[in-house]
Amino acid sequence: SANAQLQNLKNQLNPHFLFNNLSVLTSLVHKNQDKAVDFINELSKVYRYVLETKNTELVTLEQELSFLNHYIYLQKIRFEDNIQFEIKIEEKQKSAYLLPMCLQILVENTIQHNETSKANPLKVYIYTENNSLIIENPIKLRSNVVDRTKMGIKNIEMRYSYFSDQKVIVSN
Repeated sequence: SANAQLQNLKNQLNPHFLFNNLSVLTSLVHKNQDKAVDFINELSKVYRYVLETKNTELVTLEQELSFLNHYIYLQKIRFEDNIQFEIKIEEKQKSAYLLPMCLQILVENTIQHNETSKANPLKVYIYTENNSLIIENPIKLRSNVVDRTKMGIKNIEMRYSYFSDQKVIVSN
C-alpha cells in the first residue's frame, strides 16, 4: 500500500511538468525558432531524466543538480536575464540522496509565484548549509497567480515522509 501511494505521488509530477513546458515551447516557436530548437534539445534531456527516474525512489544530489541545470537552461531561454540562479553546493553533500525532481518543483514554484521581470529579476539561491539543502528567493509575489494549492510542496512532503522523520520546511 505504501509503495502504491508513493508511486501515485511520483506520477503526479509528469503531466504537470510536461504541460508547462509544452506551453512555453508553443509560445517560443512563434517568437524565435532557433531558441525553440535549443529548447526542444534541452527539454529532451530533461524529459529523459524524468523517464529514467520514474521508478527510482532516490537520486544523488549530484544527479539532481545535473538535471536541474538542464531545467535552468530552459528557464533562461524563457526568461532571459529576468531570472538568475546561484548554486553553491558543498562537494561532500553531492553524494547525499533526495527525491527525484524535487529541486525542479521547488524552483518552478519560485517562478510560478514570484514576479519575474527586467525591472525586478527573480534571484534563486540553492545551497547547502548544516546538512540541509536550501532553496531561497526574495518574495515578490505575482498578483495574477491563480493556483496556490501548494500541490508541489505537498507532493514533496508526502514523498519525503516515506524516507525520513525530518520535516520539509517551507517558510516565508
